[in-house]
Amino acid sequence: MGPERRVILGVDVGATAVRAGAFALDGSARHVRTRAYPLLQPLPGWQVQDPDVLVAATLAAVSACVADTAGAEVVALAVSSPRYGVIGLDATLSPVTPLLTGRDTRSAEVARDLRVSGQSRELHRVTGTPVHPGSPLCKLLWFARHEPYLCTATRWWIGLKDYLVHRLTGTLVTELSSASGTGMFDVHRRVWNAAILDLVGVSGNQLPPVLPTTGVLRLSSAAGQAVGLPSGTPVVMGAADGPSSSLGMAAIDSSVAGLTLAATGALRTVVAAPLVDPAEIFSCAALTEDAWVVGETVTNGGNVVRWAGGALEPDSRPASDDQLAAPELLALAERIPPGSDGLVMLPYLAPAAGSGPPGAYLGLRSEHSRGHLVRAALEGVCLHLGGVRDRLAELTPVTSVRLAGGAFRSPLWRAVLTAVLDCPTQVAGEDDDAALGAAALGLFAIGLAADLTEAVTLLSPASARAEPVAVDPTLAATYRGLRAKLPALRTVVGRAGEILDEVAAGPGVGWRATTAYRDVVGG
Repeated sequence: MGPERRVILGVDVGATAVRAGAFALDGSARHVRTRAYPLLQPLPGWQVQDPDVLVAATLAAVSACVADTAGAEVVALAVSSPRYGVIGLDATLSPVTPLLTGRDTRSAEVARDLRVSGQSRELHRVTGTPVHPGSPLCKLLWFARHEPYLCTATRWWIGLKDYLVHRLTGTLVTELSSASGTGMFDVHRRVWNAAILDLVGVSGNQLPPVLPTTGVLRLSSAAGQAVGLPSGTPVVMGAADGPSSSLGMAAIDSSVAGLTLAATGALRTVVAAPLVDPAEIFSCAALTEDAWVVGETVTNGGNVVRWAGGALEPDSRPASDDQLAAPELLALAERIPPGSDGLVMLPYLAPAAGSGPPGAYLGLRSEHSRGHLVRAALEGVCLHLGGVRDRLAELTPVTSVRLAGGAFRSPLWRAVLTAVLDCPTQVAGEDDDAALGAAALGLFAIGLAADLTEAVTLLSPASARAEPVAVDPTLAATYRGLRAKLPALRTVVGRAGEILDEVAAGPGVGWRATTAYRDVVGG
């Protein structure tokens, strides 16, 4: 059987859908299947999912992908998933909680307390994970405060990928990338930190053993039957979705930042050892033991412009549900000059940590049209991402940026963002870059590629080549002027937000603690 008859599977379990990709080992073909699942919001700030629903969707996507390969040999399956989810299991390894996703902000008060007390700085220094409501550390502290009886009934605290790998292989373990996002793992010594576990009230034997991201297990006979693969097929642990995405878009040189932009966005670079941000903004997560990804996820991305469309042009609907703006909406913005005739938007509609400065339009006048409002929203997102790149470059040298994501199908998004970045920029990667990254890491793990660069090049030569994007110097000059004014504007809006919060403050509304799993997932 030649190389064109051999494939590797990369599985990326995302926030609302799983993507399974079968990638030919010679880069000649790929087959991608997607299965969606709901994100449940039973209370304000709560965003949870049924882990068994996610497992069923994953098995269905992998099964469909295997069928698409028409009998090719599957050399391995590798997994990617978000870092920040938490699931509690009982002694029979059955869930006693839903999956608390990274978007679940019920622990915002816990995170605030840790920052006010000054504990957050040392926690971040040890773990590389900023203190925020998405962090498993904060979630477990929330359980300890609000549901101590549930804590006593919980034998294991694990992440989403840990549960999925257990269902695929019968083994309960985690891996370095996911562990490094819990806020409880010492990224320098590569062990669970005893002092932090004492703070959280969790014992070390309630957390799974930590394997390398290149660790290999074997597919169980039951899972093999479900997806149409032989039992014993290698299952590579894989990395979290952020590091996997960086690998999938071939942004793994330390001087290159990978920027993804769809509904949300992220900007990351790869360094050789854990690098902790003294400003407590960037997270640090493992790709492998000697490749660590430093960066930030931006919750306000293409979804901001889609919001503008829904609010200002409700008849313009996107052709799909990918949370990006309709082409006719972007056409309105294209007719507006750069800088939106003095209109500026601060695009903070969905703060990542459940708090922060509010979004705002500044400089609004009667001559501004819907097109101005839309273009200012798009420019606001790009200016914010430019600020993230600047902060990252202060931490580690970044001289070029590779772009990936659905937003860059739009010439306007490309033109504005590259002008804001004003540095060598390339468009690389596909919408399935995290699945591709998982597959490339799997190829390296089983010894079919000498290094990570060779692995992603073999599976996707187009991603490795990338397409340079020219920067418009006039546009770049316009946005340099705008960027210089943003810190002052953010300060003003932040203070205005504090005043509005004081006005709106009323009697506190307590959380209604969920005492049984069925109350959350509809049992």
